[in-house]
Amino acid sequence: MQDYSQSARRDRTAILLEGVWKSFKGNTVLRGINMRVPQGSVYVLAGPNGSGKTTTIRTLLGVYKRDRGRVLVLGCDPNDACWREVVRRTGYLPEDASPYERLTGYENILFYAKLYAEGDPGRARRLVERAVDISGLSPSELHRRAGTYSKGMKRRLLLATSLMHNPELVVLDEPTSGLDVFSQHAIRGLIRGLAREGRTVLVTTHNLLEAELIADYVGFIYKGVIVYEGPLRRAIEEFNASNLEEAFIHCINSIGK
Repeated sequence: MQDYSQSARRDRTAILLEGVWKSFKGNTVLRGINMRVPQGSVYVLAGPNGSGKTTTIRTLLGVYKRDRGRVLVLGCDPNDACWREVVRRTGYLPEDASPYERLTGYENILFYAKLYAEGDPGRARRLVERAVDISGLSPSELHRRAGTYSKGMKRRLLLATSLMHNPELVVLDEPTSGLDVFSQHAIRGLIRGLAREGRTVLVTTHNLLEAELIADYVGFIYKGVIVYEGPLRRAIEEFNASNLEEAFIHCINSIGK
């Protein structure tokens, strides 16, 4: 395993899954997933609802224990002792996450800053400043209870708390689902900004047209299998499509539904 981890680092692979299976009470959700996320890229795992996107994310992050197969994230298997350090270097925002609604936006940020700072007041202050900047929320908005926020404001607050510690790897599960066009635009801009800083960003979405706006690489997932993976432009060209949504449909039709 150590040799394999070193190999993954040499070829600049941030996330690697090989033959990963996952079932729940006899229901197979992931069917031999193979996925490679290059470092410093925006990789979009795209597919319809129920295709296995969230299960893939939670399995590679060690939230779910895989049935079989190989997983490496930043060169480490979730079952190994090095995983604690990987967690420190990762920012994760689940689709169903919610802020503490009785706290203000600022109090939410301060709570997470203290956790990340591990008793260092100076670092906590710096984390708060970074999170406030990332959130894009005004001082008056930050001093309102999060329970009064719109869905877009809540999402921006949650992104800020997920990114305040400068993670090397960012994992976002359906980050713009249900948001208005202005919030979607802001979050897409934030994702591209992270990539420009050299961070690796893994995003799941069922919106193929949105994926086309942010992705360097795409993985098409369907019925628990990644049926295509590669650079964005190659996917469009390979399936003789005018856009990524059309490429996905052509891909699924080519393998048979």
